[in-house]
Order: sequence, then structure tokens, then C-alpha cells
Amino acid sequence: MNRRRETLCDESTMELGKRLMMFFGLLLTIGIAVLAVWLFRQSGAGRGRDSEETPLEILEKRYAKGEIDKQEFEQKRRDLM
Repeated sequence: MNRRRETLCDESTMELGKRLMMFFGLLLTIGIAVLAVWLFRQSGAGRGRDSEETPLEILEKRYAKGEIDKQEFEQKRRDLM
């Protein structure tokens, strides 16, 4: 009878071990997937056209930096409009 109890205890312990391994494996897989999505979003690769600057904004920045003069800015702005 004692031998039977040891066997049952060992089988239930093994079953618990299997379930815990499956649980932590699933948890690890989900964690890796969440990390990959977060890194993808942080890298900017997932951003669409909305986040890019318009040509007029680029022109205004170039004028503000002094890369182009007022006359060239006005001409290019008219071309864009």
C-alpha cells in the first residue's frame, strides 16, 4: 500500500511539473512577443505617413536654420502652394 502512495505522489508531482513548465513556457513566449512589439514601435519602423514632415515644414526649418534666404524661401513656398 505504501508503494502505491509513493507512485501516486510521484505521478502527481510529475504532472504538476509538466503543467508548470507549460505555464512558464507560455509566459516566456508572450513576454518575448510583447518585447518584440514594443521594440518595433520604439524603432519607428511602424510609423506611417502621418509622422513624416510635410515639404512646407522642411522648407520652414531650412529657412529657420539659415540654409536658404528669404527670397528663395518665398519662391519655393509659392511653388509648393
